[in-house]
Amino acid sequence: MKHTNYQRTKLACYTAYFTMSSVFCLPPLLFMTLRETYGISYTLLGTLVLVNFCTQLGVDLIFTAFSKRFNPQKIVRTMPLLTSAGLLIYALIPTFFPNIAYAGLLVGTVIFSVAAGLSEVLLSPAIAALPSDNPQRDMSMLHSLYAFGVFFVAVVSTVFLKLFGTENWMYLTIFFAALPVVAAAMFMVSPMPDMRGTENVQGTSGTKKRTIGIALCVACIFFGSCAENAMSNWVSGYMENALHIDKAWGDLIGLAGFAILLGIARIGYAKFGKNISRVLLMGMIGAAVCYLVVAFSGGVVPAMIACVMTGLFTSMLWPGTLIMMEEKMPTLGVAAYALMAAGGDLGAALSPQLLGIVTDSVSASTYASELGASLGLTAEQIGLKTGMLVTAIFPVLGAVVMIMAMRYFRKQRN
Repeated sequence: MKHTNYQRTKLACYTAYFTMSSVFCLPPLLFMTLRETYGISYTLLGTLVLVNFCTQLGVDLIFTAFSKRFNPQKIVRTMPLLTSAGLLIYALIPTFFPNIAYAGLLVGTVIFSVAAGLSEVLLSPAIAALPSDNPQRDMSMLHSLYAFGVFFVAVVSTVFLKLFGTENWMYLTIFFAALPVVAAAMFMVSPMPDMRGTENVQGTSGTKKRTIGIALCVACIFFGSCAENAMSNWVSGYMENALHIDKAWGDLIGLAGFAILLGIARIGYAKFGKNISRVLLMGMIGAAVCYLVVAFSGGVVPAMIACVMTGLFTSMLWPGTLIMMEEKMPTLGVAAYALMAAGGDLGAALSPQLLGIVTDSVSASTYASELGASLGLTAEQIGLKTGMLVTAIFPVLGAVVMIMAMRYFRKQRN
């Protein structure tokens, strides 16, 4: 009976992570609609992403410092309702008060970002704390459901906006606001495991070794998150404005293709994966190559393929780092997962915003106009390509940190 109850808990965690995907991928899908409807600049759109992940980062840091003061079981049960509230505000304030549309988008973003931060902090350690024959499989499966959630949101959004028009985007948002209520109901009837961890005392030397190991893992998840989220947030806009692909096809081929490869790769690792350190290193290198192809390719097809393939290479960079941490330093507790989530959210906040700033700055320069004229491109296309080029530095640095981490953990094992 207890096993059945924990299976229900695991299903509730999976459902919450699946429905949480709308918080991350629905706003980018609406970027161009919001820009055209309310005249919001690329920089301000990027700022919404920045606020999203900075809010999550704040939640992560609070849990890192004060994890023992919170009741994780109660918070997990209520956080999906925060998601619903944030998405409703995101949709309704711009609809009824268009003069303060950006303020409504900002307030809604803050509220659902709190829920997203709580999910990153608490759902991974909840899954790790559940009795399991293969905890790595369960962790990878949790994050794969996020990817399939992104695919679901992309497909539903594309079909809805094509059938009913972009002017009805608010009804789409309200639909996704209703889904987290299902996860909240499941949590209410599911028992929650102890997520405190053991935190064994190992003396000054052991503490120092754990600190170095965690720092390397945080750096890895930071750069991996930068690589994943820059593309996931901008692939739709890039396909539409840089490659001049119809929005519906751009969303289906771009974001949906990115997400499906993200999910398939995570399920593949859950079923067959091993040697997570090598997987992470290859992922960083592959992501860097994809960004360079997107930046320098003169053809639509190679750039489009590189955008989608980024999903494959970045698929394990976030969950894989959590797996590596649990494998190398088991039973660290909620505070360690909160610190890891902070590193990931910092990367997710920084890279899309940086890409937006670079795009706006370069697009407005005379250099972009002159270079674009010589290449048969618009200044905006040059700006977007430059943004992708700058973003390539993150997986390059991530590969360097990953090599350092592999050497460090090998040395500790020997």
